[in-house]
Amino acid sequence: MKERGLLIVLSGPSGVGKGTVRQALFAQEDTKFEYSISVTTRKPRQGERDGIDYFFKTREEFENMIENNKLLEWAEYVGNYYGTPVDYVEQTLEDGKDVFLEIEVQGALQVRKAFPEGLFIFLAPPSLSELKNRIVTRGTETEALIENRMNAAKEEIELMDAYDYVVENDNIELACERIKAIVLAEHLRRDRVAPRYKKMLEVE
Repeated sequence: MKERGLLIVLSGPSGVGKGTVRQALFAQEDTKFEYSISVTTRKPRQGERDGIDYFFKTREEFENMIENNKLLEWAEYVGNYYGTPVDYVEQTLEDGKDVFLEIEVQGALQVRKAFPEGLFIFLAPPSLSELKNRIVTRGTETEALIENRMNAAKEEIELMDAYDYVVENDNIELACERIKAIVLAEHLRRDRVAPRYKKMLEVE
C-alpha cells in the first residue's frame, strides 16, 4: 500500500529568507522532497533561472492559467502574480513523493482551503529590525517598496495562526534541521501509519 506524499508548504513574510532556506534544504543529500516551482510575473533577480527558480510568465499568460484552473493557488503581491501549477502537485503526491512549496502567505492560505491535510510551516524572522535589514541588504528595492514590504510583513506575521508550525530563521542550517524534524514527525503520525498496519492484519 503506497503512502500518499505530504504537501509541505513553507511560507512567511517577504525577506524572511524562504528561498535561501529552501535552497539550503535541497542542497542536502538526504532531502527527498520534490520542489514545486512557482509561476510568477515578476522579473528574474540576478542568478535566477526560468524553470529552476520560477516559471517566469507574462501577465497575459498567467491570467490564462487562472481562467483554465491550472493553478492550485495564486496571489498578486506587490504588483506581481505568483501561483502553483496544480497538475504537477497532485500527480507527485499520488506517486508517494513529498511536494515542497515555497510560497507567499496569501497563496498558502488558499492552499490551506484546497489541501487542509497539507503541512503548513511559517518561517519567521528573529525580529522586525532583522527582517528590514535583510530586505535592505538585497539592494533590489526602493525605499518606498521596502516600506510596502515591511507593512505587508507585519500583516502576514499576524496570520501565523493559520499554520501548523513556526520555524524561526535565526540560522539557515538550524532552520533546515527543524523543517526536516517536523516532516519526519508528520510521516509518523498515527493516522498516516495505521492504515498500513490494518491492511497488513487483513492479509494474515
